[in-house]
Amino acid sequence: MTAALLAYVVIERLLELVISRRNTHRLMAEGAEEIGADHYPFMVAMHVSWLTAIVLWVWTLPHDLNVPFVVLYLLLQPFRFWVMASLGRYWTTRVITPPDAPLIRRGPYRFMRHPNYVVVVLEIVTLPLVFGAWPLAAVFSLLNAAMLWVRIRAENQALTARG
Repeated sequence: MTAALLAYVVIERLLELVISRRNTHRLMAEGAEEIGADHYPFMVAMHVSWLTAIVLWVWTLPHDLNVPFVVLYLLLQPFRFWVMASLGRYWTTRVITPPDAPLIRRGPYRFMRHPNYVVVVLEIVTLPLVFGAWPLAAVFSLLNAAMLWVRIRAENQALTARG
């Protein structure tokens, strides 16, 4: 089950990058601008480091799967897909602001401004806890909080300009 869960996470993240790249290229071709591009490599490095640290933890330390955290992680996935589906062609891993694009107010965006980050925060803490890696959950939660402080400011700047 460990290998299957980690494979799922890796495949899901890679597919997200494919979707994001496709949407980013299309939006940029339509005249969109990227806001806060300077932080993007750090965000990618943090997420890659998070997943790499989990894989190294699993390979080097004995662990038992914490089934409630497995269930919680899996229950988060429909919310991730709901966010992506709600943004549709506008979903990217970057902060891309197309000219004259509407603010999305459907799906989870009816209830909060940044629902994707709620999912990300919960995933960053939950997946390490699946394997008993509470130090990774703590360290990467702190790193993610710092990253989100920068990221949400960039997104808010882009959203404010759109209305």
